Amino acid sequence: MNRERIIGLFLRYTYVYRRSWIRVLEFVFWPLMDLLVWGYLTLYLTGSPKNFSSPFQFLIGAMILWDVLYRTQLGITLSFLEDVWSKNLINLFVSPITIGEFFVATILVGITKSLLIVGLLGTIAALFFHFNLLQLGTYLLPLVCNLFLMGAACGILTIAFLLRWGQAAESLAWAIPILFQPFAAVFYPLHVLPTSIQPLSFLIPATHVFEGLRSGLEGIYAYNHLLWATALNFCYLGLSFILFKHFFSIAKEKGLLVKLGTQ
Repeated sequence: MNRERIIGLFLRYTYVYRRSWIRVLEFVFWPLMDLLVWGYLTLYLTGSPKNFSSPFQFLIGAMILWDVLYRTQLGITLSFLEDVWSKNLINLFVSPITIGEFFVATILVGITKSLLIVGLLGTIAALFFHFNLLQLGTYLLPLVCNLFLMGAACGILTIAFLLRWGQAAESLAWAIPILFQPFAAVFYPLHVLPTSIQPLSFLIPATHVFEGLRSGLEGIYAYNHLLWATALNFCYLGLSFILFKHFFSIAKEKGLLVKLGTQ
């Protein structure tokens, strides 16, 4: 892989925010609104702004960490869509840039956006709702990293679908993470779900992350969940990349790449 090409792609996808305050507003607005809603709901359930010893304290942490997965996936997918919307896709793929370099650059974009949002939301949560995500210490790092990995797998999967079905599948850029949310036990424990659904939920890496978050806030570090999340994430990353390569080959053979890049 060529480091200069990766950096060039990374800058290309981040510079669009410098001259577009609307993009920056959208980037910050929705996570901030989510935090305020969940934050005030948590205050209501706890009965006191400073009573975060209650079992409801995890709601704010879950909301912040969910945004890590969502923003990582969206950062990757929207980088690809920026090239589609600007009719630059063909130029991208006829250049010396490899598929691997493209994904490394877009994953870095997604991670950067996620870290900025987590920093902002974490600060606001500490100031307004007396909730400090850093209370988890170093245990927070593997939780966040696993959400980066799942977000990357979802992003690659979304781009594969876009290559296969074109701009008609654009809504998947926002929908795919939400499809997992009800089954990933983000805002409630796994045992709340019907027993028939729990095996499916167990196969979602985010389920183990949020189960680990809840136990971590109680002072119990569930490393077994972290191991499951990591193993599943690497499996899904591999499968999503294989699926992308398959759909990419189909798109080239059928001329779908040219159609998508000129629509």
